[in-house]
Amino acid sequence: MKQRYNLSAIMLAMIGASAVVATPAMAQQQEDSATESKIEVISVTGSRITRRGETEGSPIQTINKDDMDVKGAVSIGEVLQEMPSVGGSLNDNGSAGTSHGTASINLRNLGENRSLVLVNGNRWVNGAGSRGFRDFVDLNTIPYAIISNVEVLQDGATAIYGADAIAGVVNIQTVKDFAGAKLNAYYGQTSKSDRETVNFDALIGHDFGEHNLMFAASFAKQKPIMTQDRALTAVPLNGISLGTAEGLFTEKNLQGVIGFPIPKEGITREPNSNGADLASWRPATSEDRFNRYHDNYVVGPSERMSLFAQGVFVLPDAGIFQDTQVRVEALYNERTSDQQFSAVIPTVRGSRGFVIANDPTVNPFGVEFSGSDFVANNFFTDNGLRRNEQSVKTSRVGLGIEGYLPGDWRWDAFASWAQNKGEFTSYNQLHLDKLALGMRACDASGITADVSDLQAGCVPVNLFNPLTDDMVNYINFTGHDTNQTEQLHGRFNLTNAIFELPAGDVLMAAGAEYRKEKGTDTPDDIINSDPRVNSYRATSSSPRTGTVGEYDLYEAYAEFNVPLLADVTLAKYLELNLATRFSDYSTFGNTTNSKVGLIYRPVTDLMLRATWAEGFRAPSLLELYEGERESFSAVNDPCSANSALPGCAGVPAAYVQNESNVPITVGGNLQLTPETSINRSVGFVYTPEQLANFSVTADWYNIKIDNTISTFGTQNLIDLCAFTGRNCNVIRRAANGEILNVNDGPVNLNGTEVSGVDAVVRYKIDTDYGRWNFSTSVSKLTKLLEVSTLADGSTVSLDKAGTAGSRESYPEWRGGVTAQWQHDAWSAAYNLRYIGDSTETYANSPRHIGSVTYHGVSGGYKFEQGLSLRVGVNNLFDKQPPVSLVNLNINFDQQTYNAVGRFVYMQLSYQY
Repeated sequence: MKQRYNLSAIMLAMIGASAVVATPAMAQQQEDSATESKIEVISVTGSRITRRGETEGSPIQTINKDDMDVKGAVSIGEVLQEMPSVGGSLNDNGSAGTSHGTASINLRNLGENRSLVLVNGNRWVNGAGSRGFRDFVDLNTIPYAIISNVEVLQDGATAIYGADAIAGVVNIQTVKDFAGAKLNAYYGQTSKSDRETVNFDALIGHDFGEHNLMFAASFAKQKPIMTQDRALTAVPLNGISLGTAEGLFTEKNLQGVIGFPIPKEGITREPNSNGADLASWRPATSEDRFNRYHDNYVVGPSERMSLFAQGVFVLPDAGIFQDTQVRVEALYNERTSDQQFSAVIPTVRGSRGFVIANDPTVNPFGVEFSGSDFVANNFFTDNGLRRNEQSVKTSRVGLGIEGYLPGDWRWDAFASWAQNKGEFTSYNQLHLDKLALGMRACDASGITADVSDLQAGCVPVNLFNPLTDDMVNYINFTGHDTNQTEQLHGRFNLTNAIFELPAGDVLMAAGAEYRKEKGTDTPDDIINSDPRVNSYRATSSSPRTGTVGEYDLYEAYAEFNVPLLADVTLAKYLELNLATRFSDYSTFGNTTNSKVGLIYRPVTDLMLRATWAEGFRAPSLLELYEGERESFSAVNDPCSANSALPGCAGVPAAYVQNESNVPITVGGNLQLTPETSINRSVGFVYTPEQLANFSVTADWYNIKIDNTISTFGTQNLIDLCAFTGRNCNVIRRAANGEILNVNDGPVNLNGTEVSGVDAVVRYKIDTDYGRWNFSTSVSKLTKLLEVSTLADGSTVSLDKAGTAGSRESYPEWRGGVTAQWQHDAWSAAYNLRYIGDSTETYANSPRHIGSVTYHGVSGGYKFEQGLSLRVGVNNLFDKQPPVSLVNLNINFDQQTYNAVGRFVYMQLSYQY
């Protein structure tokens, strides 16, 4: 009974903790037997079978609590995104990015929605809180305070865990039980006195006999960094926008009023002058520029609060149910974040139905402004900076039961309900219909639509002088969107040794799983309404169609570990691993995916491993059902001043691109089919008996995906059209060459192949001068091939390994080094992060981007009575990101690097 109780405690969750390869399995068995005789069973990420004293057969990297502490991080996303095998991921960087407060993980550079994130081996609800919900897990919804360690399976695992595990699996382990109390207080800021960060955690637990109750609470707040506070981001390197805070105006009737020739840029008012005085106006020039990226965020603010409660109860044996444990857990997490932009960008044009009446309250020139040649390029600075705020609330409840049946059959079941609910508020937008009516001096004559609601409280709006408070209050608009994701999940597993072969027991696991996913996106009614006074939009926010979608699936799986040889010549051990999973989706039907693995130990010190696995990813709710929405993308238009290119027919020779942000339309595609993949890996684990606590692992991997679901990318579409003349039908231009819209939605036309090598070296040693722990990890990307099928059936292949693009970098080399030292009450740590060089293509020419190395140091001291202090510096040498010209407006790849710079922090902890 004591052996069985120890076994149950070890296997508390479906997927238990396992060291990477830091200690050989045989040495671990010897250590355990020296202290207590018991059955050694390890539950490994990447297998649902509980293994008996054998190193795992798939490449796994473990990040324990000590590894996380030396990073000085306050969220799990900050830690995981520094792994060498992780590509550019969503983070707090930038206002113009797509993060909106979300943190993601992008294993193998294959995208967030191909990296499966689990918590204690169980599914986690997808994210919410941007303009439309997410189709991947937002790491900021998982409280950092309850995490004990993280296991990253760098191998395909569809047969084990189901869809989305093409690139690998991140399994976040939480504290299983805790007795006592642990309090943490954290403060940090940069050497430039910004990015102030505070964090408070409390973990309290108590044993009641065999039972345990635990409660955790945490709060974190991080302040922003402004673009003007970093030399790199102060001014866009691609040039600032044509315009002035006073506005640029052009209209054919001005020629006879203003008394001087009107240039193509129009006229502008001298700063601090009275627009009613015509002498205050002058010809505008191409030198009249406005930096609308001033006062944007280069790193955005975030605030997180979480509460977590957990109870573990041991039930008395009853009939066939033995050693049964029940786990009840509940979580609430709330995150607020925001992005800050310039005042509303110019939208007032006669071609969009705007008219400025010939009325002195709104117009000093004595002529009506209307018609297609009327343009008012105002930046509405008096209306205030735009700010988009997200409030995301995560709720989750779970119930787990595990125990034993006669014959040592272990079973476990888990059920959970979870919801992410996001509210998206956009401040300081413009109500364009109110603006249009105010520019008409509130005269609704000639307007056929009912505008009585707009006339109530209408204020004449004069664009030719600073806006008054009454004007601002009338035209200012605040939008409110809501979206949410919901998940219902249940599973049952059963595992045991089913019979014995000469080489050992044949182990089996089998189980069933059910999951239901829902997603809803409800945009603001006013934003989505038809314009009544102008012909463009009702507001300055982009309208979009709402999204409602759901699917469910039933799954069954089986897994076998078959020992083939043991303790024979040239085969200390040989094992075959087999797994298969059947999945039945309500959206597209069923699929079966299998996996084969081989573990071979020619000698005790060396283990060789190989896997072959089928994978698939079902189209997500967002990819299937997302309503159409309008957005903007920063691009370089090759047709600008080069209309002779094959795809630039009809573009005037004099056309010059004035605005880098172009309108795009994206939306879901109900015709999508699942992605399929073949994952292969070969590697070794070397743990020499003569050098205790030393290990080397190396694994080669190759992942080939067919029917890849992706958008081709706005810049890629524009380049493809311009340089080859293909797919130009998705681009719509005005007569003057200006890009009016690009359709860029998800398709199944692509194929993807990625391959590379990962290596990890670990060494622990005790000396008279302290305990040392060294770790080095390196990833080499050898291929990242994207094959795109075009409408005419031809294909375009691009190997992105070693390249960089807009918000994506694929350096061939990434690496990290960690060294930790502890002696009595003192401790110290050093960590290094290396991001290799890459090449971007700008203006159709290659441009080298150099490598970056970040250094971090920290030191700590443990006082008496449970008090400890740690101080540290991240990015010790204040390294800034390398300059990128294709990352328009912000000047660096914000999903690979950040511009925080040197960051100093202090953490005070108390535990009893």
